[in-house]
Amino acid sequence: MSDVTGLELRSTVDGEGVLTLNLEPVTLSPPADDEVIVRVEAAPINPSDLGLLLGAADVTTLEEAGDADRPVLRFRLPRERIGGVKARIGQSLAVGNEGAGTVVAAGASAEGLHGRKVGMIGGGMFAEYRKLKARDVVPLPAGASAADGAAMFVNPLTALAFAETAKAGGHRAIVHTAAASNLGQMLQKICLADGLALVNIVRSDAQEAILREIGATIVVNSKAEDFRARLTDAIAESGATIGFDAIGGGTLASDIVQSMEQAANRTATEYSRYGSNTFKELYIYGALDTGPTTLNRMAFGFQWSISGFLLFPWLQKAGPEVAARMRQRILAELTTTFASRYTATIGLREALKPEVLRAYERKTTGEKYLIDPTR
Repeated sequence: MSDVTGLELRSTVDGEGVLTLNLEPVTLSPPADDEVIVRVEAAPINPSDLGLLLGAADVTTLEEAGDADRPVLRFRLPRERIGGVKARIGQSLAVGNEGAGTVVAAGASAEGLHGRKVGMIGGGMFAEYRKLKARDVVPLPAGASAADGAAMFVNPLTALAFAETAKAGGHRAIVHTAAASNLGQMLQKICLADGLALVNIVRSDAQEAILREIGATIVVNSKAEDFRARLTDAIAESGATIGFDAIGGGTLASDIVQSMEQAANRTATEYSRYGSNTFKELYIYGALDTGPTTLNRMAFGFQWSISGFLLFPWLQKAGPEVAARMRQRILAELTTTFASRYTATIGLREALKPEVLRAYERKTTGEKYLIDPTR
């Protein structure tokens, strides 16, 4: 096979704090023995992708350049945020954690994948073509489309990791924020199947309706005036002692742990100045609110832990057997438990239209965009 050239969406920050998004032509040499070249046909825009695509840029400073065929967008980073991106200054970074498409070329040891639809992970998926090691692609089940397999890694593995973490720690119920997201819906289905109770925290009646429709029994609206009281009741009812927070900033993480403490104290038989004996865990895995996380630590005793959560370090600790078992479950339930809903499908050039970028950059719960580079 001869070289293949295609466009890739790239993000670059210069020394003046200007972030540029553009499409660059990239030429791929023929695959090595253990490699494949995939024509990318679907790649979801995840919050983690936005972290690399836009970083700390101020979206209100957007400026257009280029032309319709090769659009360019530029943004400014707030001066106080430039120090946090020093390590990437001057680098043209490919974006897109995961995707799916058709194998158009394969090395000798991967020839069996030629022509197959595959899901893949490894970065750089917002591109027309992607060359990867054969081990980083997974053949999709018969009849599955690229859109079905595009988001088979990040959200499904994260949702399963939450359930695995809860079960390994002896927890019988979970609290989850931004619960009507694609990931949240997957977690609700997993919990129903695995016998875990789930306290879903949402921000609107519409989001609550989404979850009720798929079988959720405990949903709490954070915009309600009596939210804290309802949350404590829900935690007391479910017995939740572990939580996963996608919001990050503000007081919600603190509210969850405080409600866990108050729920535990409802059954306490004696007073302790150190708080309840119930150990409470909370993992922050997102940053929908990029502000500081505020903790009222004196409100939840001393039996607690709050930490960050990243999927790939977790998978490394869990080991290959656990990861393989999780991937097998995802393949078996690809179009049921782990199906993703998309607000819109856009092309690479559309992804750099200002009005489209503003829509997917908002990270609105329940809205998810899919890039199809063949459009």
